[in-house]
Amino acid sequence: ERGWSQAELAGRIRVSRQAVNAIETDKHDPSLSLAFRIAEEFGLSIEQVFQPETNHD
Repeated sequence: ERGWSQAELAGRIRVSRQAVNAIETDKHDPSLSLAFRIAEEFGLSIEQVFQPETNHD
């Protein structure tokens, strides 16, 4: 959304690019402290970043 590469975001939140990829693809849940860093980097609340998708079928 911000136009950052995974590597750029990884540097901003102090994790590896692979960790960012794993979080994006739901292969890894971030620690609470990392979740706060991610939310802060995007200027959003944790709930806005990590809101579980609901299925409305």
